[in-house]
Amino acid sequence: MKEYLVIFELAGDNYSAYVPDLPGCISTGKTIEDTERNIKEAIDLYIDTLRENGKPVPEPTTKAKPVKVAV
Repeated sequence: MKEYLVIFELAGDNYSAYVPDLPGCISTGKTIEDTERNIKEAIDLYIDTLRENGKPVPEPTTKAKPVKVAV
């Protein structure tokens, strides 16, 4: 099992999500929970498509960490 970093963003009235290590793997949803379910499905489909086409599945390499700054 692999664990990919997913970026969630508020996009007007809904949310969007993308996976930096899987270019073009994106999804949306009305709530963060919907978006999380949708991006998991998108990741599964993305990886299935890579395998069906005999392409390697990228290793997760992107990391994220909050950084505090004085505002």
